[in-house]
Amino acid sequence: MPEHNESTLVATTEAQQERWLNRTVAGAGITSALGDFCYETTTVILPGFLAVLGIPAAALGIIEGIADAVASFTKMASGYVADKLGHRKLLVLIGYGLTPVGQALIAMAAGWPLLLLGRIISWFGKGLRGPLRDAIVIQAITPQTRGRAFGFHRAADTIGAVAGPLLGVALLGWAQDLPWDAAAVPFNFVLSFLDVSVVINPIWNASEGPFRFVLWLSVIPGVLAVLAFLLLVKDPQHSPNPELKFFSSLRGLPARFKRYLVAIGIFGIGDFSHSLLILAATQLLTASMGVIHAAQIAGLLYVGRNIVQVAVSYPVGVLADRCGHLPVLVVGYVLGALTAILTALAFWFSIDSIVMLGVIFFIAGLYVAVQEALESTVTAEMVSADTLTMSIGALGTVNGVAKFISSASVGVLWTAVSPVFGFGLAALLMTTGTLALRRIR
Repeated sequence: MPEHNESTLVATTEAQQERWLNRTVAGAGITSALGDFCYETTTVILPGFLAVLGIPAAALGIIEGIADAVASFTKMASGYVADKLGHRKLLVLIGYGLTPVGQALIAMAAGWPLLLLGRIISWFGKGLRGPLRDAIVIQAITPQTRGRAFGFHRAADTIGAVAGPLLGVALLGWAQDLPWDAAAVPFNFVLSFLDVSVVINPIWNASEGPFRFVLWLSVIPGVLAVLAFLLLVKDPQHSPNPELKFFSSLRGLPARFKRYLVAIGIFGIGDFSHSLLILAATQLLTASMGVIHAAQIAGLLYVGRNIVQVAVSYPVGVLADRCGHLPVLVVGYVLGALTAILTALAFWFSIDSIVMLGVIFFIAGLYVAVQEALESTVTAEMVSADTLTMSIGALGTVNGVAKFISSASVGVLWTAVSPVFGFGLAALLMTTGTLALRRIR
């Protein structure tokens, strides 16, 4: 009888893998859509929020860089713990739960320290859940359908990244006409009762109120993401490996995969956070239309980038399944370097054309679609199943450390030297990483 049950379970699992759009893939997509709805809303309005708070570009670069670094180291640790203990779904749920907590802290911030803390908590949760969720999806499908399954997942993920910022920008425009000074009275009373108003006053005023209002609303989809993953996603494998050793496992990773990580790291050192791309559009447009309107347009351009990502993610996955995942990833990296080059040129020529800036965001959407859909699938082709989650964590760690360096350095160079120099250096590094990736066979 036990043998019959075991064979039935194996047959069921194989049948589910043959259907690449199964409950796990669909549930992970819905969860990611809600999660992105939550934190991408913050991403799109955070540069404008910092502008009204009087916080410079260097601070945004450092905040985003530190948050990326926290997420990256968390990815490595979470991948190792999950491979060793086998508790992947629980860790993913905790990761999704931390995102709305971080959002609430950002909504209350009056300066960079609370913004940094909120971003760190959100990105810690993102790092905790990312590799484990990807490993669950990979093991729920066959190797021949990984590209389209991840293309679908990234498309669903980006739908939230479109809907959230789009609604956030719309609410930001609507909310700026509300009487925020009057609305601040009951809110400040509550904060005073909780004895925290001395830390975060002033809370609501005519310039900050619309931003805080949207930030608070973004907490709701973050909570729904936790519920969606809990109810919809089934982890297809609970296989603890108590003998797994962290450093020996890292040393034992294939040489080809290590070269792959080196190429990704070089590219990633130039792959700046797209919060800086939003800030670039905001600054370039402010002189002609004012900071609030410029922030709205920059937010809409970012939404356009995400729409492009939604539209091409699944076709990119299908193309990669047919032509090879690594060659298509190289093409995506070429587009990434082109994004940085065009941003540097936009500052060099002081471009304030919405159409020209839209071209930059369009290309950014193309390259992010390729990057996010295929980096994990290429990893799965290079490593064994028993270290898959840890290897995806290593990929995330390399990406995060590189992006910390990139976001912080581009932000600092932007402020200390010029944005042309910052984005130009990013373009050089991304081109070098693309050439290194192309040499891998």
